[in-house]
Amino acid sequence: MVKSGAERMNGLFYPIIGFASCVVFLYMSFGDVFTSSVNKEIVNLSFVERNGTQFFVDGKVFYINGWNSYWLMDHAVEGSSRPRIKQMLQGAAKMGFTVCRTWAFNDGGYNALQISPGRFDERVFRALDYVIAEARQHGVRLLLTLVNNLQAYGGKTQYVKWAWDEGVGLSSSNDSFFYDPSIRHYFKSYVKTVLTRKNTITGIEYRDDPTIFGWELINEPRCITDASGDTLQDWIVEMSTFVKSIDSRHLITVGLEGFYGPKSPKRLTVNPQFWASDLGADFIRNSKISTVDFASVHIYPDHWFRHQDFEDKLKYVAKWMLSHIEDGDRELQKPIMFTEFGLSNENEDFDLDKRDRFNKVILDVILKSAKRKRSGAGSFVWQFLVEGMEEYNDDFGIVPWQRPSTYKLFTAQSCRLARLQGTLPTQAEYLKQICSHSP
Repeated sequence: MVKSGAERMNGLFYPIIGFASCVVFLYMSFGDVFTSSVNKEIVNLSFVERNGTQFFVDGKVFYINGWNSYWLMDHAVEGSSRPRIKQMLQGAAKMGFTVCRTWAFNDGGYNALQISPGRFDERVFRALDYVIAEARQHGVRLLLTLVNNLQAYGGKTQYVKWAWDEGVGLSSSNDSFFYDPSIRHYFKSYVKTVLTRKNTITGIEYRDDPTIFGWELINEPRCITDASGDTLQDWIVEMSTFVKSIDSRHLITVGLEGFYGPKSPKRLTVNPQFWASDLGADFIRNSKISTVDFASVHIYPDHWFRHQDFEDKLKYVAKWMLSHIEDGDRELQKPIMFTEFGLSNENEDFDLDKRDRFNKVILDVILKSAKRKRSGAGSFVWQFLVEGMEEYNDDFGIVPWQRPSTYKLFTAQSCRLARLQGTLPTQAEYLKQICSHSP
């Protein structure tokens, strides 16, 4: 998803009595989010495993209520913004969230982790160490993304520029990221450095740390110069195999948006528009690779259908999700994770109630899939922020505890999933507080 800065949505006004009630409610739930200190004892976590279409933790099925906060490492670099990491992780943990998807890359720009091929800023690496250590203290696992298809935070554009500047690049096309041998070498070197990194806080190598749920190879890969999909397929095979050769314990996903490619009969009946099958990605083909453990899908109907009626968008979302869950059950025999979804506040008819309705459709599909033991394994809303991050907000940003209806929607999902799968030890105290009155 394109992440552009925008002004935060206008706040809501409540009647005085309702506002006072809201303040009391939020204080009871989050009063110590910003003040309590983290327990310095190491929280015990186990690796997440996969068996068929389901995830498991300690032998118990694991369905995920997750969220995106891509900015964690970036904000952990500076002392002035570092407290936001604790605020976000603790706040989300108190809502029963169990996995956060975030960037484990920043290539060539401000606060870059990788300054140039093979050169790293130790200060930024220590920020990532902090994010992982802090997540563990709150019982939150991390789905870590290794590079961006988009230009934000460097992405494949930066890799191509490095190769071009060094005189070894085959092409100035961004898609040469996928086929240029020098760039493939750059990326493999980066991946190896990250996977074998020894955390300066915990002393655990990343590849041995169960705090990491899994690795996402690339955010929203597209290779438009090869609509056949062969170039991207070769890259996924090579890189997923390479990751597994270094780290056999963590799960791997590609980072797909979910579009069906030219070899899929669903491209005409389920894809949002004709263009979606010409992007060089193919959901089923890319996800079938044996070294890919689960499939990812994104949901942005207001970007795909600019002028579609809201009710029609909701119907399409359900159709889109059920199609991919069916693929997970029948074609892939793997879990399906909806790793990004959001409703833009730039729509002419936008209001917060519609965003709640949109989110509820997605959470309900996941819940029904879980009840039927199908492959829909979890969802990750785009995106959560904390107060004071206006300049980092896009048109999807949510501070989840600011709006009671949004808070209740997501905490109810945590409670319902916990009733199906049992409560994780790291959730027990939080769920005891939020689930006693949850439907």
